[in-house]
Amino acid sequence: MSDLDLARSVTPRPILQVGEELGLKGDELVPYGRWKAKVSLCALQRLASRPLGRYVLVTAINPTPLGEGKTTMSVGLAMGLSRLGRRAAVTLRQPSLGPVFGIKGGGAGGGKAQVIPMEDINLHLTGDAHAVASAHNLLSAFVDNHLYQGNTLNLDPARITWPRVMGVSDRALRRVQLSGEKGAVARIGEFVLTEASEVMAILALAMDQKDLRRRLGRILVGFTKEGKPVTAEDLQCAGAMAVLLRDALSPNLVQTLEGTPAFVHTGPFGNIAHGNCSILADAIALRCADFVVTEAGFGSELGAEKFFNIKCRLSGFRPAAAVVVATLRALKLHGGGGTIKAGAPLPTGLTGPNREALERGLANLAQHIANVKAFGVPAVVAINAFRDDPEDELQYVRDWAASAGAAGSAVSTHWADGGKGAEDLARAVMAACDQPSAFVPLYADEAPIKQKIETVARRIYGAAGVQYEEQAESQIEQATRLGFGRFPVCMAKTPLSLSHDPTLKGRPTGFTLPIKELRILAGAGFLTAVCSGIQLMSGLPKRPAGERMDLDPDTGEIVGLS
Repeated sequence: MSDLDLARSVTPRPILQVGEELGLKGDELVPYGRWKAKVSLCALQRLASRPLGRYVLVTAINPTPLGEGKTTMSVGLAMGLSRLGRRAAVTLRQPSLGPVFGIKGGGAGGGKAQVIPMEDINLHLTGDAHAVASAHNLLSAFVDNHLYQGNTLNLDPARITWPRVMGVSDRALRRVQLSGEKGAVARIGEFVLTEASEVMAILALAMDQKDLRRRLGRILVGFTKEGKPVTAEDLQCAGAMAVLLRDALSPNLVQTLEGTPAFVHTGPFGNIAHGNCSILADAIALRCADFVVTEAGFGSELGAEKFFNIKCRLSGFRPAAAVVVATLRALKLHGGGGTIKAGAPLPTGLTGPNREALERGLANLAQHIANVKAFGVPAVVAINAFRDDPEDELQYVRDWAASAGAAGSAVSTHWADGGKGAEDLARAVMAACDQPSAFVPLYADEAPIKQKIETVARRIYGAAGVQYEEQAESQIEQATRLGFGRFPVCMAKTPLSLSHDPTLKGRPTGFTLPIKELRILAGAGFLTAVCSGIQLMSGLPKRPAGERMDLDPDTGEIVGLS
């Protein structure tokens, strides 16, 4: 049975019932049909004095191109906790249309560990991503209109840093010629994916409507010919952007296949953005549930590092434990057991018994356990089991995890068995949450920008050093001079390796991390350090997932979405 068929086989609970069981009042929920709702921010005000639940992060080792099941693990863990009698909720990012129609397909989980309504979550949900794109592109239009209408701010066309955005992958838009119609200045621009937009990052990090409006006003769009920063506030566009984003700021409430509450809100990518769902979704969930399971994009060196250093620094929430997801096939990939090519069968060196490759690949898992512990947080290893995984190899990884410093470990079969298959993991997580957590970010606000970059590169990636291209050197100096040096750093790099090079598997050492540029995201409140080779607009594969999708001509139902 396909994921879509499984999702349709379940009759969801009315969303008002799901919300009420969390302690939300009916007038705090704005239904979008029967199965999804916006949660009014007035609920957060009412619940402000409630004690917070346990905050559990789900991260992973460096994945294969097929992914290692972080979303399904997050959903399964929340359902497992619910089955053990704990009030649990899961908070997730909304899937991006780029991967949905590109190489990955849907991002609402899979098997018996999904959030529903699956079609809505993978496509438009409540329209938040479209609101982000509209607000972002409105500012783009204001920038070029300002140039056309006389450029009273003396904005330098060659120093405009604000791109345009699009929701689907299109490599042809990485570099575009913008028209100089009727005397306006022609210039080169670019598109990035909506999930890489600073507006998406702002929406995920904003604490309320006032904070959203303030952050939008701080957005840096470029510089004058004299080198003075020009902001969205200077262009008098921030107010209109806030209007477009008013409803999008409220988190979306849905549910798992087993009826466990799920918040799906915002979608910044883990490799080129901060990779976490909204602070507001977590803030409401933590006041309504005993355990809140949240997912960070890709491996611990990407989404989790940004969760700790950016999101938790801002929200003040302290994680009680983190789950590191691993699969035997990914560990064997990192141990040289074979390669994975899109559309080709998996080699037996990854799917069959291969203790030698498995033992070598555990070095990658060791770094990810160390990464979590570097922030003072207990780490639980969760092995996402596939049907034919050798039992002795699963047990070997569990035994090894204990010797590597993990606070616990478990084999999880949530994809096949739902919450029941994650009960052992839920017990391990509850035990880890009872251990002391001495969470602290990896660097101080006042540390110099280069020190922040090099701390992440050395301690989290295992790099020997960092090399800065000339452009990056200049941008670091500029960011410091303009007063942005206290911002945390968001690293943009490949998810397929601990390093910047996707071909370097396992636990590489001795490499030098190249930094191509540094982008100032003044509204979001962080700096993005872009490693060489990273793209902010992805391209479609040879056989996009969208080729399989259609509408049934008789029923009008979606087919081929997975």
